[in-house]
Amino acid sequence: MRKRVVFSVLLLVSAVLWPLWLTAILAILGIIYFPMYIEAIFALLMSDLLFGAPESKFLGGTFVSSLSVVVALILVEFLKKKLKFYPEKLN
Repeated sequence: MRKRVVFSVLLLVSAVLWPLWLTAILAILGIIYFPMYIEAIFALLMSDLLFGAPESKFLGGTFVSSLSVVVALILVEFLKKKLKFYPEKLN
């Protein structure tokens, strides 16, 4: 539990101070390591709200990284259940 709280604070700090690509990498690592790491969605949503600009290549969408992390969370959680060597509960 303590690892999750420390990692969540680090992710929130990275969403405000560090580049988006580094925050996205930390979010993906959190999604892989922790079960149902919803904090990644909130951190990247906060990043999109603070620094997001409409992207023309994504049809003017502003919340591209937030939607991407939602898809990644669903996909990784699905894959975790399918992998035999992935433990059910992680600290």
